[in-house]
Amino acid sequence: MARTLSNMMPLGTQAPTFTLPDTISGNVVSLAELKSDKATVIMFICNHCPFVKHVDEGIVTLVNEYKERGVAFIAISSNNVENYPQDAPDLMKVEAERVGYDFPYVYDESQEIAKAYDAACTPDFYVFDGEMRCVYRGQLDDSRPGNGKPVTGMDMRNALDEVLVGKAVSAPQVPSMGCNIKWKD
Repeated sequence: MARTLSNMMPLGTQAPTFTLPDTISGNVVSLAELKSDKATVIMFICNHCPFVKHVDEGIVTLVNEYKERGVAFIAISSNNVENYPQDAPDLMKVEAERVGYDFPYVYDESQEIAKAYDAACTPDFYVFDGEMRCVYRGQLDDSRPGNGKPVTGMDMRNALDEVLVGKAVSAPQVPSMGCNIKWKD
């Protein structure tokens, strides 16, 4: 488990577009059809990462609270499934159902989308405003496996609360930490 930090996409960056297969619905979906005119959260996650497993319930809680407020959530897995078969699309659907993901969990087989977002780790979080400009990138909160801090989603909550009322994100943006994305050779 390599501890890797987010690369921290520059604020104001326009969200790179994509069209990818959603492992839950079986449909091919695009960012254009999934995004919200209020705020959109894009998460790079995977099935096997202990950092993702640590925050899974917190993600589900956050999604359940903020979807009601018009925020769209999309999870992307970009791991090389040849070397990490537990992250394969059919198992992504199983994991999504087990955990209770109520949002698209798309598969980036080419890894081009992860590269476009400059994603580095799982989990890696991005918040885009209604114009699809990056207003937050970094951690869900400061809880990590074994550090004894509760998963609260505080950093993401603060960012989303400000975006939803039209304010700039004022809190410091701390890189996420997790397992590195499993790149193809």
